[in-house]
Amino acid sequence: MTKILLSLHVLAAIIAVGPVTVAASMFPAAARRVPVALPAGGGAGDATDAGDVGTVRLLHRICRVYAALGIAVPVLGFATASAMGVLGDAWLIASITLTAAAAGILVALVLPRQEELLEQLTGGQPVERARTARLAMFTGLFNLLWATVTILMIVRPGSTTGA
Repeated sequence: MTKILLSLHVLAAIIAVGPVTVAASMFPAAARRVPVALPAGGGAGDATDAGDVGTVRLLHRICRVYAALGIAVPVLGFATASAMGVLGDAWLIASITLTAAAAGILVALVLPRQEELLEQLTGGQPVERARTARLAMFTGLFNLLWATVTILMIVRPGSTTGA
């Protein structure tokens, strides 16, 4: 049963967290590429502008949907850790703490800022580079935390079951 739980946990992490890290990383640059104003006269540029905003909207939707699906990762992680008997191990406690921090950053800092920028863009307002830079910083921190958790899950320092 442990191998099945571990496999589901790893698959959930790849399928749910992977798209969030990629889409969230792409979002700030995509938001900066949206033209400041729509061209006058309704020319061919309108489709491009709508497409640019559509790209930003899609990236935000990917982040929201896969963040919700990402709840399966810690749920399956706790089940796996319980089956392995490692719930009290330091590497796991550190991983849980970092996972909670990553989730907090995503929910409190990344997704709301994406929504704000998307509202600005759909309202035809330009986005400030400083705002997209802050969003990129929070996204990078989120990604760094997940990379650290991944390393802890593989290396498991101090574990008798570690590699």
